Amino acid sequence: MLPMAKTEQEPEFAFAAADVAAQLVRWLTHLGAERRMSALTVEAYRGDVARFLAFLAEHLGSPPSLAALARLEVRDVRAFMAARRAEGISSRSLMRALAAARSFARFLERNGKGKVGALAAVRSPKIPRTLPKPLEVAAAKRVTDADVRAGENREPWVLARDAAVLALLYGSGLRISEALGLKRADVPERGKGDTIIVTGKGNKTRMVPVLAQVLDLVAEYVALFPGTLPPEGPLFRGARGGPLSPRIVQLTMERLRGALALPDSATPHALRHSFATHLLARGGDLRAIQELLGHASLSTTQIYTAVDAEHLIEVYRSAHPRA
Repeated sequence: MLPMAKTEQEPEFAFAAADVAAQLVRWLTHLGAERRMSALTVEAYRGDVARFLAFLAEHLGSPPSLAALARLEVRDVRAFMAARRAEGISSRSLMRALAAARSFARFLERNGKGKVGALAAVRSPKIPRTLPKPLEVAAAKRVTDADVRAGENREPWVLARDAAVLALLYGSGLRISEALGLKRADVPERGKGDTIIVTGKGNKTRMVPVLAQVLDLVAEYVALFPGTLPPEGPLFRGARGGPLSPRIVQLTMERLRGALALPDSATPHALRHSFATHLLARGGDLRAIQELLGHASLSTTQIYTAVDAEHLIEVYRSAHPRA
């Protein structure tokens, strides 16, 4: 990330005039406090806008002020896009950078600080649509079986922990961050509840069902864990007792890919895709799946209809006598 100067009270962008820097501080606070974006998302937006301002400072010859932003032309924004392309940035990352700059521009306009029309006039780069790649049902079930890794030189509680985490990803459609964000008290014992409350993107909470088999796996992990798990502490712990790192879950899937001869697309997030796709294939309602996944927009969930149709075509072509 580009370096940023700091005042005694607030962070400040080094490549912006004082009036722009002051609004940037307000905008970043707005993203976190009012729009409830995660700290990582806010930091990503901060970096994208910093790079945009740094480019403009060099391109225009001085740190951009609010007046300078209002005078920007389409060619200035296109020059920024070309410069980022020359650095090897992907279309998806460039689209995010423009989205961050436009978000800041909309904030300025809503607060009466001027309009940056050039940003709205430039088209975002096209991103090829890629479909999620779910696992087959049998493979998804095997991933959550601790016995598959029985030959590894690892503590039994570690194998049980990994199986429980992966089972939550597939059984309840959780993101890794959602599963690892669970507290011990969030997951009921079998027979004492069949739902959990998870915190998703934007700190939004939702209720999702949890299968009895998944609760059994969690209970097995808790029973084997060599220590105490306070109700308000993290449910899943690393080898040193701290919160479990997402990287450990990713490494676990890498080992399972080798053990089960799965494709490289078999990632932890693919288990979430598998959850949605398998529900849809068995007649699940799209709106209900949207709620279970925590998608803000139905259009995000609708991509799974294309996945299911693609699978049906593959089955037809492989099984029909005339195919």
